[in-house]
Amino acid sequence: MRRPSSQVDRAISFESALDEANAKAQEAKGIHVGEEPELVSRKVQAGLGLFTGVMVYSTAFGGLFALVFAAVDQRAVNLRARAVSGLLAASGFIAVYVVPNLKYPANPPSVGQPDTIGQRTALYFAMLALSVAAMVVAAILRKRLAPRHGDWNAALIASGFYLVAVIVAARILPSINEVPEAFPAVVLWQFRIASFGMQLIMWATLGLVFGALTERALAGHGRVALRHPGPAGSA
Repeated sequence: MRRPSSQVDRAISFESALDEANAKAQEAKGIHVGEEPELVSRKVQAGLGLFTGVMVYSTAFGGLFALVFAAVDQRAVNLRARAVSGLLAASGFIAVYVVPNLKYPANPPSVGQPDTIGQRTALYFAMLALSVAAMVVAAILRKRLAPRHGDWNAALIASGFYLVAVIVAARILPSINEVPEAFPAVVLWQFRIASFGMQLIMWATLGLVFGALTERALAGHGRVALRHPGPAGSA
């Protein structure tokens, strides 16, 4: 997998070449286009800026993950902390990243019109909110159906509900396609693959590492057996 920064560099190069071509076209028509001041250099955006953004993003999601885990773990009395963490991470990866990005996939710099960035951001977060809400409702539905239909059938019904809900939401929300025709398809594909890989690593790390550390902490306080009784404890 190629580094995301290499794809960002290529996208920036494409954007620079496109801006230069547009400037020359304007000058050929006798229109002088002044250069806008660059608040943050492209080099900083592709290097330190990208690293800082990833770290802040991951830290923020780590905090939210811990809060949601604390709420969910109190209700999952039949699962160990590691299992709860893994299931929560898998659900979060699907609801927070996969589904919204299937509708509005990640794009590198130079893709998208500056005038529509507010609309695109609002639509993306609307899809994200609907996906998360559908996942929460599906989890509640599975829990309520489990006593009557069994855990497996309840999980299938809840999964079907989530799938139908997000498909309907994706059909209702408008589509956006602002990728320039001349933009290299390989760069776009590799950027999206790199974005997917980074998200997969982040959510896998949250699910596995957080669960292991939490279970160890609970074991150190002698709370694992009390919170998660096994067959011997329930007899």
